[in-house]
Amino acid sequence: MTDSGWVLYKRLLGYVKPYWRAFALAIVGFAVYAASSTALAELMKQLIDGIQNPDASFRLFLPLFVVLMFGARGLGTFLSTYYMALVGRSVVHTLRCDVFSHMLHLPGRFFDNHSSGHLVSRVTYHVEQVAGAATNAVTVLMREGLFVVGLMAYLLWTNWLLTLLFFAITPLIAGVVSYVSKRFRRISKRIQSSMGDVTHVASEALSGYRVVRTHNAEAFEKARFERVSEENRRQSMKEAMTKAVSSPVILMLVAISMALLVWLAMAPALMANMTPGEFVAFITAAALMVKPVRQLTEINSDIQKGIAAAAELFGLLDTEAEKDEGRFVAERIQGRIHFNDVAFRYGADQVDVLRHIDLRVAPGEMVAIVGRSGSGKSTLVSLLPRFYTASAGTITLDGTPLNEYALGPLRRQIALVSQQVTLFNTTIAENIAYGADEVDLDAVKAAAKAAYAHEFIEKLPDGYATKVGENGVMLSGGQRQRLAIARAIFKDAPLIILDEATSALDSESERYIQQALESVCEGRTTLVIAHRLSTIEKADRIVVMEQGRIVEEGTHAALLAAGGAYAALHQLQFQESE
Repeated sequence: MTDSGWVLYKRLLGYVKPYWRAFALAIVGFAVYAASSTALAELMKQLIDGIQNPDASFRLFLPLFVVLMFGARGLGTFLSTYYMALVGRSVVHTLRCDVFSHMLHLPGRFFDNHSSGHLVSRVTYHVEQVAGAATNAVTVLMREGLFVVGLMAYLLWTNWLLTLLFFAITPLIAGVVSYVSKRFRRISKRIQSSMGDVTHVASEALSGYRVVRTHNAEAFEKARFERVSEENRRQSMKEAMTKAVSSPVILMLVAISMALLVWLAMAPALMANMTPGEFVAFITAAALMVKPVRQLTEINSDIQKGIAAAAELFGLLDTEAEKDEGRFVAERIQGRIHFNDVAFRYGADQVDVLRHIDLRVAPGEMVAIVGRSGSGKSTLVSLLPRFYTASAGTITLDGTPLNEYALGPLRRQIALVSQQVTLFNTTIAENIAYGADEVDLDAVKAAAKAAYAHEFIEKLPDGYATKVGENGVMLSGGQRQRLAIARAIFKDAPLIILDEATSALDSESERYIQQALESVCEGRTTLVIAHRLSTIEKADRIVVMEQGRIVEEGTHAALLAAGGAYAALHQLQFQESE
């Protein structure tokens, strides 16, 4: 991604295209404002010259000129401010939606490498920085910029020689602005990064407040937050210092050039060729330039913030989405799975976490995957919905290579229930029917009954219309797990993945869920990852993994009789339960 401000701004202008009519009206407003503001210098000329030779037409013309000038200025201000805000906010809305939409399609590895706090910061803080550049800064830039152009044109028309002398200071001003711009953008990048740290630390501490309190870690979290907030404050103060120094320096250069201009304008040779009105108008136009020049230098920081934020956002938008080159769509899969010498690593420079995986699963078969933590169980099943892509080997589903399936239709064939249940802050019915075009309450209730969730749902204040709070905070762990299982049942997918799905349940709930899962899994291919071996004794086959490899497979009885890795795990758990 190039750091060129102009390239970034050109890309931002691409978002302006759909709103070109509103943008054109804003430009008209800027032009009217600039012209009417420049007319003030001409008003001074007419006033001075008219006082020397007053007549009846002059008395009528001057008041009308004043009313028309300020009326036009008001119209220009309205058109430019309103329509520029319309364009700016529309651009920000579109950009924010594009960034969020793109994030939803990024590969799993991207989320492994970025904290949610930094990603949320990009959708909120970064986009607002672009809003400043796209709305406020552009408004000032266009309005005051056109005003300066108008004043320059008027000065040239009044006395071109003096104006050219006035222009001599321009390269110095340009040099200061160029240096300051680069510094602003550099600091803005640091501020945006530190803002992501602030969001990240705050969200972690607030979402995990129970852990923080039980470990008496309030002081630790306060210190951690103070550190990242202090870094943000320091970078902001660097920006404020740059802004505070640059504006007076530029204004001083303008003041020096104006002083030189006045001194030259009062030279007898030049005074002889100008009427008093022209002289006053020239000085007025030069003096009027101070305010727009000051505003233009001050909004430079907003523009550079916006450019730095746009660089981050466009960098994110340029991140390659997860590959979806498959075209094959199956109405309903049978569920025949074949892993052929599959290996997987999280990064090119990392070791394989899965090695030489050979596994066949027949349609409708229930296969349990067991092993110690870190043996690669969850990674293995994550390859089926293509959250990750195998580094080597092939995976086929019903005889078709997995990468030939279109992603959306493939994932519709798979229901996933994991240990970490994700619920959304909406009603229970909408959580169970998540992703469906409409909520069929009868189907939702049937799924809840099958997951033994109907009884506790009915006891809630609003039943199926009860809102569950952020990530189901209003519910117990077991209730959340049963809702997740109800969601999987509602989906009616032919392939089910249960990743420690019953781990959060008490013994009684677990017994009910086991009965529910037996009926749900009937006729469906099921992969079960389980820590408690008692829950998978009825599986058709048990696969044992160690250090990313399959070391044993067979039925519960056969594996116990073999006295290998499974028997050792079973013995260990039996001793723990004793």
